[in-house]
Amino acid sequence: MIHKSEGRCCGGGRKPDGMRKDDASYMAAALAVPRAAPETRQDLSAALVSIPGGHFEMGTRVSRYAQDLDSPRRKVKVSGFRIADATVSNAEYARFVAETGYRTVSEVEGWSYVFHLQLADPTLWPEHPPGLPWWRLVLGASWAQPEGPGSSWEDRADHPAVHLTWFDALAYVTWAGLRLPREAEWERAARGGLVNKKFPWGNKLVPESGFAMNTWQGDFPHENSAEDGYIGTAPVRSYAPNGYGLYNMTGNVWEWVQDFYGPRPAPSRLPEKDPTGPEAGSARIQRGGSFLCHVSYCDRYHVHSRTRNDANSSTANCGFRVASDA
Repeated sequence: MIHKSEGRCCGGGRKPDGMRKDDASYMAAALAVPRAAPETRQDLSAALVSIPGGHFEMGTRVSRYAQDLDSPRRKVKVSGFRIADATVSNAEYARFVAETGYRTVSEVEGWSYVFHLQLADPTLWPEHPPGLPWWRLVLGASWAQPEGPGSSWEDRADHPAVHLTWFDALAYVTWAGLRLPREAEWERAARGGLVNKKFPWGNKLVPESGFAMNTWQGDFPHENSAEDGYIGTAPVRSYAPNGYGLYNMTGNVWEWVQDFYGPRPAPSRLPEKDPTGPEAGSARIQRGGSFLCHVSYCDRYHVHSRTRNDANSSTANCGFRVASDA
């Protein structure tokens, strides 16, 4: 399903004719992947960054997009946990695929959504979701061929793996012996220890030191001036890390988290303890914004920003990072 709403730049969802396999088959495939060797799991776990537990205010005072349900702020208490300093890269996902033989949803279905300016000739791929002409359905597009046939992940090995659905992220963490971060954990990590700031570094979109994240500059969706250095994705460890040593917590690519999308509990005097979101739903949460976010249309590049997509949605601007218990 394509969630078309105000300020929607993310795209994604099911093919326009509604044809996707039953999600149960994708869930089963993700959970059936071979497990990594113990030493591999130990190495992957050891690379994670420890985030201290504690209280913080989650969300924002006033939401720009009411459907995002990211306001009002509410007090949350999160136990200590561990999270990757960066999103999973192409090289890392390629290793997982080589070891398991896993095929992503895009590879099984034979298509994914690519942003039109990433295509050499967008007219060759005219099919797009209703009202979102900048997203083109490209046959053969996947994490391994980000712009479809003729493109390859190998010339961007240190960039985030994209065109990954929530099920594809689940498959990776199942292999790795890790998990996806819960939404509250993700936001605590993104804030980097700062209190009620818009970005991992403070409140200014562009700090005095210069661009601090990869988003859109120019006229969306027609021209990206790339003043921040990138038209598409940036390497996973671009720009300065936040106070916890984490890279690209805003901008670059949307990141899947564990939680279902749905209404949040009303704020209360006592903080929620380790919230996990709704028990069920029709969509999963994504956090952080992407290289396509822009103030004129989709300024969801703040530490409190959230969106949602169907778990089988794949686009050229969504990936994930991994986490574990402390």
